[in-house]
Amino acid sequence: MAEEKAPSTETPAAPSTGPKPYLLITLVVVNMLVVAFVGFMVWKSRQAQESKPGIEQVIDGEHKTQNEEIGKTEEVGKVIPLETFIVNLAGSKGRKVLKINMELEVKGQEVIQEIDNRKAQIRDFIIIILSSKTYDEVTTKEGKDALRNEIKDNVNSFLSKGKIVNVYFTEFIYN
Repeated sequence: MAEEKAPSTETPAAPSTGPKPYLLITLVVVNMLVVAFVGFMVWKSRQAQESKPGIEQVIDGEHKTQNEEIGKTEEVGKVIPLETFIVNLAGSKGRKVLKINMELEVKGQEVIQEIDNRKAQIRDFIIIILSSKTYDEVTTKEGKDALRNEIKDNVNSFLSKGKIVNVYFTEFIYN
C-alpha cells in the first residue's frame, strides 16, 4: 500500500498576524499617561487663571490704594522765601559765582516769627556756608542735597521755637 504518513508530533508554527501583545500594552499605557498629563496641565492652568485677579479686582485695588494715599498726605508747612544769595565759590579767586534763591519750609507760627526776627543771622549763616563750597561740590546732585541738609541743620541748631522741615532751591545758577 502506499506509504502512510504518520502523524507528526511537530505542530506547525502559527503565522504572526499583528504586533506582539506586550508592544500593544506598552503603547496603550504610554497613551494613557500622556492623556492624564495633558488633563493635569489643563486643570493646573485653569486654577492659575482663577487665582489671578481680574481687571475689576485690579481697578478696585487701585482705587483703594489711591484712597489710602489721599488719607496719608502730609501737611505741607508754611514756606518762607529768602532774598537772593550771590556768593563767590571757594577756591575760584572770584571767577566762579553762585546765585541761589531758596525757601524754607517750616511748621508752626512761632518759628515763622522767629525766622523773621533772626533773618539777618540766618542769611549770614547761609552766606558762610555757600561761600565755603567749591564749584565741584555745588554742580552735582549729591552736592546740592548735602548743601540743602547743611543749611537746614545749621539754621535749626540755633532756632528755639521750631525747626525748618525742608530747604527748597527755587533758583540755582553757577558759572
